[in-house]
Amino acid sequence: MLEVKTPAEVLAMIPKEFRPLGETETVSYTEAAGRVLAEDIIAEEYVPDFDRSTVDGYACRAADTFGCSDAIPAILELKGEVLMGQDADFSLSRDACAYVPTGGAIPRGADCAVMIEYTEDYGDGTVGILKPGAPGMNLIFRGDDVYPGKPILKAGRVLTSQDVGALAAVGKTAVSVSRRVKVGILSTGDELVPPDETPGPGRVRDVNTPLLTAMLRDFGAEPVGYGIVADDEALLRVKLRQAAGECDAVILSGGSSVGVKDAACRIIEEMGELLLHGIAVKPGKPAILGKAGAKPLIGLPGHPVAACFVTQLFVLPLLGRLMGRTQEDLTVTAELTESVGANHGREQITACRLRREGGRLLAAPIRSKAGLITQLAGADGYFLIKRDCEGLPKGAQIQVYPY
Repeated sequence: MLEVKTPAEVLAMIPKEFRPLGETETVSYTEAAGRVLAEDIIAEEYVPDFDRSTVDGYACRAADTFGCSDAIPAILELKGEVLMGQDADFSLSRDACAYVPTGGAIPRGADCAVMIEYTEDYGDGTVGILKPGAPGMNLIFRGDDVYPGKPILKAGRVLTSQDVGALAAVGKTAVSVSRRVKVGILSTGDELVPPDETPGPGRVRDVNTPLLTAMLRDFGAEPVGYGIVADDEALLRVKLRQAAGECDAVILSGGSSVGVKDAACRIIEEMGELLLHGIAVKPGKPAILGKAGAKPLIGLPGHPVAACFVTQLFVLPLLGRLMGRTQEDLTVTAELTESVGANHGREQITACRLRREGGRLLAAPIRSKAGLITQLAGADGYFLIKRDCEGLPKGAQIQVYPY
């Protein structure tokens, strides 16, 4: 019988047993999206480096417009026009204004901008202001966005397209990122054939290799396929050692349950240390975690749904640890559309589809067996039911982990 650990124990084990690789590379900011930042980004300049308008209109002193209205406009002398991309090389005194485009520089002495819709150009060198301004209205001041010494991005963050925009704004055109962790993938089983073959009697297509490859790529890792390995202990030993020698981590799917042909545990113990065999979770109980030196060796259940969930809950956090990635569990609150039973003595993982209805976010559970991967197609996320809970009623508020 397997000696299982709870999900919390497995997650707590990861930072104790594995350290970040600590290997970095420098990439162009244009190639940085999806990579794990390996340095803190600190601003060295002001952004913007000048006071600028956020509207098309007239820059002026707010005090000169107090009390004005459509009936009694404030009459200001038009001192000039600021062209886009040029400095405002003049100052505004009392009862004066200047035309500025959106994004244009503000002349010295001005402290607000009035939208052109609330002005009248009288054509005689004066402009009527029909709506009073306020200090700072419609302006971005020098350094409002960024100033020297301001932290912009912290190491460990997975860079987004918005982050790339911030890098461009501060002139950071090359950044240090963690090297992508290289992960070997093996699928075991005499019954497996490649996805492009038609299975004969008793055979099935290998789902786990393409499934895991896609999950790892989405996560920012570099998957390396080692093909399908037959249920032959000697051959599995050769392939597993090869993958461990060439990669930073190895994922083996199949061969993780207790059976005559299941040699994964023996081989992992030979190569280093077996840390666990079994997690108190459904589906996914017969999972394996070991290491060869500092390299994780992971055994997943052969059933694709179980392999998918174990990867989502445990393998990705482990790979994130290797890449120095900041871990964040983001959830949304949703209402169950039907009751879900759970009485297995294990934490239960259930996939669901989300939809909006009358202002409520509803979660429809997907009832799937571990081998029926196509039932998860179109799933939006999953939720957990604790091992000491016998189920959840319809209408229960749950925390959904979106994919």
